[in-house]
Amino acid sequence: MNCFLTNSSLGKKLVMSISGCALVLFILFHMSMNLAALFSAEAYNMICAFLGANWYALVATVGLAALVVIHIVYALILTMENYRARGKQRYAVTVNEPGVQWASKNMLVLGFVVLGGLAIHLVHFWSKMQLVEIMGLHENSLGLSPTDGAALIQYTFSQWYNVVIYLVWFVALWFHLTHGVWSMFQTAGFANDVWYPRLKCLSNIVATLIFLGFATVVVWFYFCGNCCCCGAC
Repeated sequence: MNCFLTNSSLGKKLVMSISGCALVLFILFHMSMNLAALFSAEAYNMICAFLGANWYALVATVGLAALVVIHIVYALILTMENYRARGKQRYAVTVNEPGVQWASKNMLVLGFVVLGGLAIHLVHFWSKMQLVEIMGLHENSLGLSPTDGAALIQYTFSQWYNVVIYLVWFVALWFHLTHGVWSMFQTAGFANDVWYPRLKCLSNIVATLIFLGFATVVVWFYFCGNCCCCGAC
């Protein structure tokens, strides 16, 4: 099994699919959690406290980091192998559809944009929340409690350039997911004339839900500002 996952092209794609599926599930959870901030600052902060420097949250964080590293490493390996084998198209798709071709040929670039957005997100939030708790501090660099996620969201997205950066990140993530989710099913053998349109539609739905969920929070807090017109104020 170890040789199959490391030496076989299909095995490597299987690792990519499994790690990608786990990451998509986490992204859906994270997006759903963020939506709570639109309705209640208290409820969102309770979630932040629950997912702080508790042992189960730390274990999950380490596992999530491992999945990200595995996904990136295998993506680079597959990309290099596919460049050598058939040019710049990462997957040998069975259906030639313009959107899939563009996403497939630019998955590596999109991946780097997504990775860059993740790094910025970690600086803005993780370093001021869970990391602060791990260090045993009661306040972050902004003078906020590490469990006051609602105030941190409000502060971060009150700045227009952060809104632009995150929206660009979400657009790149949308493109990455529209192809990535479909590719997971393709690896499992569902890429045929019957399932292709269904799975492509499902990929677009998942990617769009994630984009709209995250983008709504960012835009809402930018326009909400310090007013009390929303439930999180």
